[in-house]
Amino acid sequence: MSDEILFEVRGKAGFVTLNRPQTLNALTHSKVIALGDQLKRWADDPSVAHVIIKGAGDKAFCAGGDIRSIYDAKQAGEVDGLKQFFRDEYTLNAYIKAYPKPYVALIDGIVMGGGVGVSVHGSHRVGTEKTLFSMPETGIGFFPDVGGTYFLPRMPKMTGVYCALAASRLKQGDALATGVLTHAVAQSSLPDLERALETADDVDKALEVFQVVPEPGPVKENEALIDEAFAAASVDDILERLDRSEKEFGRKVASAIRTKSPTSILITFEQMRRGADLSFNECMKLEYRIVSRLLHGSDFFEGIRAVVIDKDQAPKWTPTQLAHVDSADLASYFEEPSDGDLPL
Repeated sequence: MSDEILFEVRGKAGFVTLNRPQTLNALTHSKVIALGDQLKRWADDPSVAHVIIKGAGDKAFCAGGDIRSIYDAKQAGEVDGLKQFFRDEYTLNAYIKAYPKPYVALIDGIVMGGGVGVSVHGSHRVGTEKTLFSMPETGIGFFPDVGGTYFLPRMPKMTGVYCALAASRLKQGDALATGVLTHAVAQSSLPDLERALETADDVDKALEVFQVVPEPGPVKENEALIDEAFAAASVDDILERLDRSEKEFGRKVASAIRTKSPTSILITFEQMRRGADLSFNECMKLEYRIVSRLLHGSDFFEGIRAVVIDKDQAPKWTPTQLAHVDSADLASYFEEPSDGDLPL
């Protein structure tokens, strides 16, 4: 365990390094528990003024949860163990959101899924030109969890709902424009930035020196179209608005959504609608309801099979069309699970 996640105090800063570069720093259950425990110790340590979290290697901050191990656990009939993983992960996300000290994520490379959960809820999200943000869950039959219920509906111009449904990717410029990042910096400045944070009395002032202005990306350039399309009252209406767009961007987004799990798309749309009016902890409780039901379905594990196990990129969703998703079945994902709601 000690080599998968590293903790170190340097000066006034507690440093966390997600240290599984061969798996793009994927989160495991043991890493979730270790991070939560260490954050609690640092919260009570007056010598630690702020926390810095980063990923090892040159490809990823964290590409999400270890979905291969999730698939293996399901095959072994260990669904209860999987629920405990999500319970602990969501509790960690809520703790980071409420963390009493500055929490600085240094994002250099891929940040997806579970990696978003241990970064975007912190006070400072600092991304380099290699930043690649995505919540790709609808493409594997899942839903944008780890606090996505809260932060995605609050992104400007419906860009978060767009990211949620289409599993789209944001580079540095769009990530900054939509609030995923609070600061943009050059990758080459990271060593100096870390040294500055070691001695900083004021995190904001330390970061200000290193800020850069990135080029705008395609989401910023198409924000009017995104805002108009994704404000629609149903997924069918969203697709209709994208289909009739004069821009190729809109038609490509519609095509992308149609490749995702129909059940996941409709769960996610309802999740975004509800999340816009909920507190953070209420959002996490809603996510636990969804995942508790989803772990007993088929699409999530079929998505992992297609993307990670067999790598044929051809998932067979059940059902195959939006119109065939049963409304009663859809409603069941939002009901309190038999073991109760997430205790926050």
